[in-house]
Amino acid sequence: MVFNVRDKALRLKTDYPRPIRVIEHVWIPMSDGARLAARLWLPQDAEQNPAPAILEYIPYRKNDFTALRDSIRHPWFAGHGYASVRVDMRGSGDSDGILYDEYLKQEHDDALEVLAWLEKQPWCTGAVGIIGKSWGGFNGLQIAARRPPQLKCLITLCSTDDRYADDVHYMGGCLLASDMLWWASIMLAYNARPPDPKFVGDRWREMWRERLEKTPPFVEAWMTHQRRDAFWKHGSVCENFADIECPVFAVGGWADGYTNAIPRLLEGLTCPKLGLIGPWAHEYPEVAVPGPPIGFLQECLRWWDHWLKGADTGIMQEPMLRAWMQNSEPPASHATMRAGRWVAEAGWPSPRITPQVYGLADGRLTDQKSKASPSSVLSIQTHGLYGGVWCPFGAEGDLPSDQRPEDALALCFDSAPLAEATDYLGFPEVTLTLSADRPNALAAVRLCAVAADGASTLVSAGLLNLTHRDSHEFPTPLEPGKPYTVTVRLNAIGYALPAGHRWRAAISPTYWPRAWPSPQPVTLTLHAGELRLPARSGPPRAEDSAVTFEPAEIAPPMAQDVLRTDKRTRIIERDLISGVTTLVDESDEGHRRLLPDGIEYATTGQETFTIVDGDPLSASVRSERRIELGRGEWRTRVETISTLTADAENFHVTNTVNAYEGSTRVFVRSREFKVRRDWV
Repeated sequence: MVFNVRDKALRLKTDYPRPIRVIEHVWIPMSDGARLAARLWLPQDAEQNPAPAILEYIPYRKNDFTALRDSIRHPWFAGHGYASVRVDMRGSGDSDGILYDEYLKQEHDDALEVLAWLEKQPWCTGAVGIIGKSWGGFNGLQIAARRPPQLKCLITLCSTDDRYADDVHYMGGCLLASDMLWWASIMLAYNARPPDPKFVGDRWREMWRERLEKTPPFVEAWMTHQRRDAFWKHGSVCENFADIECPVFAVGGWADGYTNAIPRLLEGLTCPKLGLIGPWAHEYPEVAVPGPPIGFLQECLRWWDHWLKGADTGIMQEPMLRAWMQNSEPPASHATMRAGRWVAEAGWPSPRITPQVYGLADGRLTDQKSKASPSSVLSIQTHGLYGGVWCPFGAEGDLPSDQRPEDALALCFDSAPLAEATDYLGFPEVTLTLSADRPNALAAVRLCAVAADGASTLVSAGLLNLTHRDSHEFPTPLEPGKPYTVTVRLNAIGYALPAGHRWRAAISPTYWPRAWPSPQPVTLTLHAGELRLPARSGPPRAEDSAVTFEPAEIAPPMAQDVLRTDKRTRIIERDLISGVTTLVDESDEGHRRLLPDGIEYATTGQETFTIVDGDPLSASVRSERRIELGRGEWRTRVETISTLTADAENFHVTNTVNAYEGSTRVFVRSREFKVRRDWV
């Protein structure tokens, strides 16, 4: 989560059509008496020549944690004639109140009041657009579904329309062991940070104490709801796409964890809409890796000018979907650039996308249905360790490495080498007729591109908790030995497989640490199967080659002193005596001093995933965080430790928070939480 300007090709914009002024801090009053903290970047003459407003509304602290990131984007918008506004949500940064969970109704209600406040400001025309990545992309869609009259358009990046199907908590009805506790532990530490005395004055200790005492560990609510119930339907705009009437520009990258939402939004929304998918990880496209980066701020400006100023920028004449068709490359755990080319689709679903169907039979992907002999695969608990992280941010070690060690632990089916190069765009799907020897089991499916030298590159993957085969809301146990036919939808792809390369489908009843393992060792038996790939037919078109972007451009980053550089290690160890396998992911996001006012912040974290082959109940996750925040003699530190384990009947969670002012511990709290396993 460290912001870096890595690409020297970035253009720094210093001269703008309208001079800028910055208001470092303003209070936005809420109807219940609370106040939200905001920073404004305005055209200098906005009171005389009002501007439309651009709102970013997130819980990540405008004064320190995102200040550097904000400095390259919001001034750029202001210089091009917009009032750019960064608001810290209730319970975060310097804002009043407590942040009790993600995407609650209170969050949306506050946003509606912020929009109404913006409309009344003398420097605002009353028209507002929302932009947001991740949390801000989620709540942008959710706020739009409330239809506030001030909101005229939206740019949502790296977000989801379905909080249960495609978020950090569950996928395919499987608990995301790799990410649920990780994200909950991050928010546990984030929420434990104090407000800044510079802006809230002497009451900072009182506010800090209230946050420490009242903010719950989010993971407790998330694990209480293990099926797709009303808890997850709230905030999932896919429940009724028609609720969103303002235009939506949905943006993401193939390396991100949230790209599946973009084709779903394009298919489901009835409002004006555009989609853009690059090669990027979980980041804004002007600075994201893998590259190439694009002039995304210029694309935003075209969008804002069209919908907020009524200018004919041509953006709505663009194809509905512009996507980066990735070239096949050797597997690597990190990439700064990803070879490929832009392609365009006028509408979605596209009539150019047709299923390429393979049967699964006796280790082969066949072009026609063949009668297969039943084949079985045992649950190897360490299968999945080389799958990379679920939601990469572009750091070294994020991406999947060579899949041959994984393929050796799974049931694999290979196609013949392709006779000609073929493009694929959309969702792969696998339909399997299988049986399990336990009432609770999962199926993990990987799709790999196999080069002539045997290197296996992970292209996509999908999970299905087999007790959720008929419904994510109403799971039912399996009858051991009984065959069931299920369909597993894999993550969306944009991939060009060259001639001579092969497809490989790999099936396993485990995928650690992505999916929490079933409570007992499982043997899956495959009786029949079919793989459907979204082949993009026809010759290259002029629309594809017409997709172009301006060079990436940003405002100059805020001045900073880097007191400690960021680094990351990701190590797998196996004890050959005990059989314990451990993956340790250790990150140091560095120590920075922002020079405008001397605020300093430093963050370190470590995730430890442990499991023993043959014993799914040995699975454990431990997350540790340390955040330092201070200025001059004001120094604070927060340390958290979170753990997740399970027995056959229950999950067990612990969370410990320690807070320090200077070297004095001022708060400690430990919580233990137990919840019954609900067919997970």
